[in-house]
Parts: sequence; C-alpha cells; structure tokens
Amino acid sequence: MMDNQSNNHHSEIEGKKDMSIKYRSVANYLSEDVEEKDMEEKEKNNFILHARSKNNMSGKSHVGVTHKSSFLIQGLGRDISIHCLLKLSRSDYGSIAALNKSFRSLIKTGELYKLRGKMDILEHWIYFSFEVLQWEAFDPNRNRWMDLPKINSKKLQVFGSLAVGTELLVFGTKLMDLIIYKYSLLTNTWSVGKMLHTPRRMFGYASLGEIGIIAGGVDEGGKTLSSAELYNSNTGKWETLPKMNTARKMCSSVFMDGKFYVMGGIGAYHKTHLTCGEEFDMKTKEWRVIDNMFPIQNAMFGAPIIFRSFHSYAVVKNVLYAADYAQQKIKKFDKDNHSWVTIGIFPNHGTPMDVWGLSFHSCGDRLLFFGGCNINGKNMIEISYWIVDEGAPYWKLLTRKKS
Repeated sequence: MMDNQSNNHHSEIEGKKDMSIKYRSVANYLSEDVEEKDMEEKEKNNFILHARSKNNMSGKSHVGVTHKSSFLIQGLGRDISIHCLLKLSRSDYGSIAALNKSFRSLIKTGELYKLRGKMDILEHWIYFSFEVLQWEAFDPNRNRWMDLPKINSKKLQVFGSLAVGTELLVFGTKLMDLIIYKYSLLTNTWSVGKMLHTPRRMFGYASLGEIGIIAGGVDEGGKTLSSAELYNSNTGKWETLPKMNTARKMCSSVFMDGKFYVMGGIGAYHKTHLTCGEEFDMKTKEWRVIDNMFPIQNAMFGAPIIFRSFHSYAVVKNVLYAADYAQQKIKKFDKDNHSWVTIGIFPNHGTPMDVWGLSFHSCGDRLLFFGGCNINGKNMIEISYWIVDEGAPYWKLLTRKKS
C-alpha cells in the first residue's frame, strides 16, 4: 500500500500548514466506556440504512447494516464485507469499531489484521514518546498524528521500545525494578507485559511481524550477557534462545533475509566497539559470526562510546544501511564482500541542534532520518525520508513537530 501512495505523499504534506492537528485513533473509539444497553440502542437507531420501498408499510428495511455475527454489511455477506474492509486504512478502524458489536469484535479479536497479513497488506506506523508516559503514533501515508492513552504509572523511566505485531512494548524501570508495559492496538489499552526470563537493559532488539528478539545487554548485576530471547505477540510469551558466541551490550539489531542480526556493541572485557556481528538463523536456531558488520569506529561529534551504535542501522528490501554519524554519511553493506560502501549524505533540513536527537530507521520501502532542528527559535523534531532505489539518497521532508 505504501508503494501506491508514495507518489502523492509529499505533495499532500506540503499543502498542510498545521502539522499539529490531532486525529482520534482506534484507541479513542475502542476504549469508549458505553453501557451495553446504550450500544444496542446505537446499533438499532444509527446504523440501519433506510432504503425502504414505497409499498413496504411494515417499516422493515430491505437493505442495511445488521449486528448479527453472520453478516457485516447486509446484502454482501460476511466474506465480501470483510474483503471490502481489508482495503481501508487501519487508521479508519476506530470508526469501523464504533458501528456495532460485529464490527467491534472484528477489530478487537485481531481477525482483520491476520487476514491483512495473509494478503500482504502492510501499513507502517511510527511510535513516538515525547514524554515518559505519553506516546503518539504517526501514519506516514495519511500524515496523521494519533494520541495513545497515557501509561498509568508513576516514577517510570523508559530505556527502550519495540513494536511487535499489533503491540508496542515499552521497557523501563519503576522504583528500580525492571518492568514492561504493553500497548495493544486492538483494544487501545496499556497493560503490564510478561517479564523476560533474564531481566536486562542496554540490549539490541528488532522485530519481524509478530515476533521480536532482544539480545545481549547487561543484567541487574551489571554482567554483560550473551543470551537472547524471542517474544511472540500472539501468545504474549518470551522464549529463551541459544546464546550468542560473544557477550555484548549497547549493540544494534535488525532482521534481514528472515534472519536476526546483532552488530557492534561493547564486549564484556572491551573498551572499544566490537567490529563483528552475529547472524541467528530462525530455522536452525544457530548463531554465526560475521566480520566487519560494525566498521564505524569514529566518535559521533565526541559522544561517549556507549551511544555510538544506537539506531545506526536500518534494513529496506533486505539491504542493510548504516548512518555514520561522525562523517554524516549513509553507507550500504555489501553482503558478498562483507564491506561498506558510502552512497550519500545525511539530509539537510533546518538548522541541526545536536547529535542526541539523531536516529535512523526503516519504514516499509523508506529510510527515515530523525533529527532535531531549530526553526524561528522553536525546537522541532524533523523526519526526512528517502524511498530507496538504486540511486543516491534523495531526502524529502516528511513532517515536523514541535519538541
């Protein structure tokens, strides 16, 4: 879906002056606290299409939306109704869920999402946290910012997040104890997720569909780890994986060609970055060491070494890209020769602030570059994008938001 909309995307953004307009997300509709009796009245009164024949004196509708589970749109049948709904953007699912119990159930059970996955209908959203307890979602196709409900917690410190399937996992500490909060896109609610088998921080992490993997990091005693765990959003459970060949913390991770990769980081007895990476084969459950997967040794603008690898990698169309913050260049990994090739430079929009706001990610067929800038005395978060092709990176401004 992103391919079909990408050509019109930039022009639509440029025509909008107020980038701070808020839209109600699935959340706001799914979390409505409406009594069942009131909802039944809504279904009876608001969602019957009044297509009645002149001779129909009984007042019964010939065509309409019904709340029976076997139908969604009367006259079309359930299968055709669902096929029509699959074509809609998931940012419309809040409105769909507000229609009646049948539509609401279709969203909340995840049935529609599973069918979209089988048909390779994909939409990519970006989750942001501008405050510790407040998260927002951004739909790059429709240029929509959507508020998520606040996390109901006090004294929470966040150190990581991972979007997996229809969930957002937020890793943090609460009163010195590690905790995972889980946001469900289906119900628009936060809950406390299941803890890792080995609680940790400073780990590498990445997701692919309904699974996510975290690797390395340090445990609660400060020991550098070689262990890894897999999360399945369908079951909500963590599974312990075989250990890596090398313990490492502050590493970066990606999925590529269906395999999980860990790159860089600092070893248990090292003061400099590891240059090797490791590949985890999902089928054989084995790790393989790969040399030269972290060749970027320069400090980025003098930042401490522990920050140099964060968000440096992104994969688009199974090609690995890296952001070299020191040289402000974009590089591509040559799988055959295990080497890096410079293909372009960072985007240049606004006036850059400092390195701490920089981040580099993939989103469908795009590379996204996040940075802070100052425009007319106002601090802004700025996102630039490049639709990856064979040429040099050509960055366009996706959106800005006051920071």
